[in-house]
Amino acid sequence: MNKLQAMEVFVQVVDSGGFTRAAEHLQMPKATVTTLIQALEKSLAVKLLHRTTRQISVTADGTAYYEQCLRILSDVREAEESLSRNRASPSGRLRVDASTGMANYLIIPALPDFFERYPDIVLDLGCSDRPVDMIEEGVDCALRSGNLSDSSLIARRIGVMNFVTCASPGYLAKFGRPTHPSELERHLCVNYFSSKTGKILKWDFTRDGERIELSMQGKMAVNDSNAYVSAILAGIGIGKMPEFRVAPYLTDGRLEILLEDWITDPMPVHVVYPQNRHLSAKVRVFVEWVSELFASQPGMQIKTQVRPPISLHQTK
Repeated sequence: MNKLQAMEVFVQVVDSGGFTRAAEHLQMPKATVTTLIQALEKSLAVKLLHRTTRQISVTADGTAYYEQCLRILSDVREAEESLSRNRASPSGRLRVDASTGMANYLIIPALPDFFERYPDIVLDLGCSDRPVDMIEEGVDCALRSGNLSDSSLIARRIGVMNFVTCASPGYLAKFGRPTHPSELERHLCVNYFSSKTGKILKWDFTRDGERIELSMQGKMAVNDSNAYVSAILAGIGIGKMPEFRVAPYLTDGRLEILLEDWITDPMPVHVVYPQNRHLSAKVRVFVEWVSELFASQPGMQIKTQVRPPISLHQTK
């Protein structure tokens, strides 16, 4: 039995919560995973996992061994990478998760540069506005916006999302243009609801020390950024979107900015990864690359003054 391989398999079974998911993540037959765990338990003369037909749980001995395995595997990877760092570029399959908007409008257009720098990395990019369980789904790192609630993750802040209030010319011709946030209560608005909690997100505005927070009424609410933009373009109502996401439509006139002298709280953006994982070379270079990418985006910087009109040279 290859003890290091068995340790890696054991850690993956614990992280994934089952033999089937571990086998899928490791790309090996489930029978091999089962055999390695059985051989590991036999060599240690302890039971590491409680198994039922529906789930597994870790024994007390298994929990202690799991923590030791993490340290050992981390040390082995660090030793290997310290020898190869200057001789070869990072390689292997990297799984990243990002929201639909960030993936489509920020990350994917810049990926040719990433692949030119790191040609030996294969990227699996999950694109969804739903929250993911990084451990269970085998995600190496993720881009998340808003306040973080999962304390088990290591987070690096890489920017903020600035928001703009906007509507289509057709909507404004029919219903008029609000000049103060309080007037939005008399308009149709497109709402966004959290995929995690199902709650409708409130709208906030600040100007010269005055702060207004509103629960908007509307005929429609969505939980996907692409659907949200489509609804605004269709003239269903006024919307509030990240500046980078609607910049092309503001430039070509399909959307118009409203309430330009009112600022919405910027939303922090972090790249996160599990704290019980050694930061591999491929994850490290992606984190550095995406941090550099977001730092170059005008719409991802904190703003305290009135936004100037968006023009072509300000967007990517």
